[in-house]
Amino acid sequence: MPYTNENIIPGHFLWGGAVTSFQTEGAWNEDGKGASIVDAREVPENHSDWKTAVDFYHRYSEDIALFKEMGFNAYRTSISWARIFPEGEGEPNEAGLAFYDHLFDELLANGIQPVVTLYHFDLPLPLAEKYNGFASRKVVDLFEKYARTVFERYKHKVKYWLTFNEQNLVLLKPDKWGVTLPEGLEGEKMKHQVCHHAFISHAKAVQALHEIIPSAWMGGMVTYFTTYPASPKPEDALANVKTKELLVDLYFDIFANGEYPAYVLAYLQKINAVPVFEEEDADLLKGNTVDYLSISYYQSHVVQAADDSKVDGGLSKNPFLEETEWGWAIDPIGLRIALKDMHARYRLPIFITENGIGVQEELNYHYTVEDDYRIDYLKRHIEEMKKAMEEGVEVIGYLTWGATDILSSKGQMSKRYGFVFVNRGEKDLRDLKRYKKKSFDWFQRVIQTNGREL
Repeated sequence: MPYTNENIIPGHFLWGGAVTSFQTEGAWNEDGKGASIVDAREVPENHSDWKTAVDFYHRYSEDIALFKEMGFNAYRTSISWARIFPEGEGEPNEAGLAFYDHLFDELLANGIQPVVTLYHFDLPLPLAEKYNGFASRKVVDLFEKYARTVFERYKHKVKYWLTFNEQNLVLLKPDKWGVTLPEGLEGEKMKHQVCHHAFISHAKAVQALHEIIPSAWMGGMVTYFTTYPASPKPEDALANVKTKELLVDLYFDIFANGEYPAYVLAYLQKINAVPVFEEEDADLLKGNTVDYLSISYYQSHVVQAADDSKVDGGLSKNPFLEETEWGWAIDPIGLRIALKDMHARYRLPIFITENGIGVQEELNYHYTVEDDYRIDYLKRHIEEMKKAMEEGVEVIGYLTWGATDILSSKGQMSKRYGFVFVNRGEKDLRDLKRYKKKSFDWFQRVIQTNGREL
């Protein structure tokens, strides 16, 4: 039954923010933490390293108090695999396990549900150096061991889990899975094998969660690229369909249906890149589908037909949309289109676990940031989410990206997303003091009214 105007957003809706461990915690080598592939990245000029981040490791109580004041009832972060298993394998590190015990206890004590991502692009460095990351089936097994370890430890504290952040990036950026590809056709084959290993790792984690915490929910996540054909030409429309199949549908089809869709198998056979299946793989995928679907949503693209050698089309900018400072198209209606399509195809609950806008900001003379642009951006996206819910789409939560300012995924402190300004620069840590932005009070009111007042 569609929601009425009085109950568009249900009372148990999850409101909050989302981050990663490596973009917030700092303490990169404290309490037994091992190095991750993030720690080994070369730091570009005018970017930050990850050693301190925003010092959440030492300041989480202060930040959680701010989240409680805003009204959060959910907070998404990731567990650092290298805090739990410093070498990626071996015996777990008790100090790392204890940190997340304290963090989740603090969140729960303040009425905030932890939403936990198992893997957010920070593979323990030894697993990349020793096994070439998820190119190896050995790392699939080690991921399952890591997942089972944290499920057992936090089974009374965490209900909502995600396996991989933005799993659809595995084909686009396999280096985020700790993989170095060979050149040419062998590299293309390996890329699809890595994608398969990510699916098997995901299925093993779903299976383990449902065994260890039957009441918990596991989601599969992609970064959702809404795409439009560049013109009414049938060639552009077909290229758009095929692009969406490879960027989005493949992942949701396996998460929700537990098997490779025919359109992808045909494509992989055509390019001679069908991954190697072990005997139990098909049953693992089929028997371990997800409880909900999750997306990050930031932008949309336009697709134009390419030459016949490509199954999909080329992505380009939409001339009808404004862009952020970083060239990302601002398209709130695209979020509604995504939600409606997901609901029509899968009939599963949907959790928006990232949405936001990055802007270069500094404090003004009143020690705040007048970020009306952020309020406008988020308001327009929430409005489109509500319209989708009016049309029958089941959305269970909405998390903005950042909560406080954090380092961007490339290590930029200048790309600020949060409701709370963190006083540091790229190299100068300053005092790391927290200051509320104008959007802090706005989002507090949104949560207090359960999305009625925007």
